[in-house]
Parts: sequence; C-alpha cells; structure tokens
Amino acid sequence: MVPKMTPIREQTRAVVRSLLARTALEQFAAKGYDNTTVEEVAAAAGVSRRTLFNYFRSKEDLALSGLAEQGELIAGRFAERPADEDPWASLRAAFQVLEEIDTTAERRLEFVTLLFGNESLRAGHAEKQARWQDLLTPLIEPRLPASDRRTLEARVIAAAAITCLQAALEEWVRQGGRVDLFELYDTAVHAVRRPA
Repeated sequence: MVPKMTPIREQTRAVVRSLLARTALEQFAAKGYDNTTVEEVAAAAGVSRRTLFNYFRSKEDLALSGLAEQGELIAGRFAERPADEDPWASLRAAFQVLEEIDTTAERRLEFVTLLFGNESLRAGHAEKQARWQDLLTPLIEPRLPASDRRTLEARVIAAAAITCLQAALEEWVRQGGRVDLFELYDTAVHAVRRPA
C-alpha cells in the first residue's frame, strides 16, 4: 500500500505557519508579549496583518500554536509504545517529544518563561493541555484493568502526568533551565505516585 502524500499546498501552509509562529516568538521574547503588536509581528515576518490572520485566529493563537501540534506528537508517540508497557512509562517516553523540538535551550527557556509569565497565555496553555488530556485518555484506557471506572482512571492518569510535566517546566524555568527537565518530571511523578 502506497502511503498517502500530503498535498504541497498543505505542506506549504504548515511551513509558513511555522515561520510566522517562530517570528512571533522572537518578537515576544524581545519586547514582551503584551508590548508586541500583531502589526509588528507581521512586519517582522514580511507579511500583512491580514495574511497573518489567514493563518492564526488571534495573537494568543499565534503564541500558542505549537502546543496543539505538540499534543498530537505526544499522542502519536504514546500510541507507538508497547501495549503492555506501564502507562506512566509510556507517558514519560511520549513527553520526550518536547525535547526533540528543533530549538535551542535558550529559545525554549524564553518561550516557557513567556508562557508562564502572562495570564492570558497561561490560561491558553491550560486549555491546550486539556486537549492533550482528551487525546491521551483513550490511548491510556485500554491499558488499564477492565472496570466501569476505567475511563475516569485513564483521564486522571493523563491529567496527573500533564500536571507533573507543567510543575517540572515551572521549576525548570525557576532554575533558569540549568537542570534536566525530565529529572524534575520524574521527581514530580514520584511525589504523585508515592505510596501513603
């Protein structure tokens, strides 16, 4: 069977969208999210405001666009893990997709600092992570023992793992990116899973 090719138009749209988002993040890092206008982002990218809004619904969408894509990548990586693997181990492996994103440590630190330093972006981030939970829950559920509460258990595991990741990211920012993010994640998971 021949794999279905993505049409060139869609590929081009994805590349342009990625370049616009990257330009926006550079502008936000340099001037601050609240102090950067959409017009400035468009000018820096060499496009009109209208063109920018052909790709993004809002300034917030522009700043958070990568998070939706990251959720899809995480879910895809989880789905590739062995079906008999502990869900927590699969989640850790899936979250490592974040380390593979083509960016520098400095740029990642700038973005996460920006994200947690702005109330609007922080709320948008929480919304995107709720979508991650929706993507992961049906993948976790079949790995759990049969029960009439298995869906609830899967949602709780997804939510707890995402919360651990967020807590680890916040601590990573607090320490200036000088520590290993996944060591912090492991510490957070251990705290949640520690027997009473």
